[in-house]
Amino acid sequence: MFVFIFQSVCPMGGGATRLYSALTQTSSSSPLPLPNTSPVCPSNPVELLRQCEEALGDRAPRLHRTFTHVNDGDGVPSSSVRVMQWNILAQALGEGLDSFVQCPPEALSWSRRKYLILEEILTYRPHILCLQEVDHYYDTLQPVLAGLGYSGNFCPKPWSPCLEVEGNNGPDGCALFFDQSRYELLDSVNIRLSAMRIPTNQIAVVTMLRCRRSGRCVCVAVTHLKARSGWEWFRSAQGSDFLRHLQNLVQKHAGDPAGAPMSDIPLFICGDFNAVPTEEVYRRFITSPLGLDSAYKKLSQDGLTEPEYTTWKIRSTGECCTTLDYIWYSQDTLRVDRVLDMPTEEQIGPNRLPSFSYPSDHLSLVCDFSFKAKEKRRH
Repeated sequence: MFVFIFQSVCPMGGGATRLYSALTQTSSSSPLPLPNTSPVCPSNPVELLRQCEEALGDRAPRLHRTFTHVNDGDGVPSSSVRVMQWNILAQALGEGLDSFVQCPPEALSWSRRKYLILEEILTYRPHILCLQEVDHYYDTLQPVLAGLGYSGNFCPKPWSPCLEVEGNNGPDGCALFFDQSRYELLDSVNIRLSAMRIPTNQIAVVTMLRCRRSGRCVCVAVTHLKARSGWEWFRSAQGSDFLRHLQNLVQKHAGDPAGAPMSDIPLFICGDFNAVPTEEVYRRFITSPLGLDSAYKKLSQDGLTEPEYTTWKIRSTGECCTTLDYIWYSQDTLRVDRVLDMPTEEQIGPNRLPSFSYPSDHLSLVCDFSFKAKEKRRH
């Protein structure tokens, strides 16, 4: 079922008070104060990043990650788009239900994690940001990112497990942000995914944007599919429903409902699919008529293999090291330029994720894309 939200573009945030309030009043526990009290404009991402780093003090070093260049040089000049995909770990789940037995409780407090989450986003400064397990959208992420020039949309899960945790901050869901200086909003759709026509607890946000520089449209989607083994068929059904919605929206904006599904509107589809690359839902995306490919395969030597892991954690049920997160893109119209590499096992450490160094059990995925020159496209 479609739920259409014709969303106005959010204005830039004003004054340091809004930023300070968002960062320091979102937890019942005693928060870390910002390092100084002098007024700082929240629209300055470099200054905000510095404040986050100072607020974290003598914490363990950040995970050092570098970009790998993969472009062969035939993209359109000045068409670079940076996309970030990240399951940030819902605060209520991290502290309440996920049972990260090797992670110190202090590392899971929101008073620390909010700075680490913002630091990760500010370090890479994506033009398009897709997040899952967001349960601090209205009180932290939306006001802070609005102050940095982002507009966002949030879709909560109908029956979020966060609500079962005492002292929760509301339901978790998916959030999609975009840089307003780069893009203007054309359409935004919140979707409750179905499996075999039965509504499920999983959702997606799909947004149609127009680039202010080139005038080109892009379709961006974020989702979080059903978790746990034994539900492979369910994820496959959700994936089919998701692809159908995407195809319908692309055709609507291409102005040719009776035409072929593929058009000149490129897609970015980000998500925690809770599915390894051998699952049916992965194959459905690879073989979709939308012409999709997975960007993180570019890190492999053959260009065909996903990373060994995008999540690595130790729960009471055991250790889990696997690939569940993806950035899909339209391979006919987009080219992958750079991919942020994965930290090594040594960098992650023996207690795995989350940790004092990293706020989530999932690693962020960050890619730079460019539009393909028309004469270079595959026909």
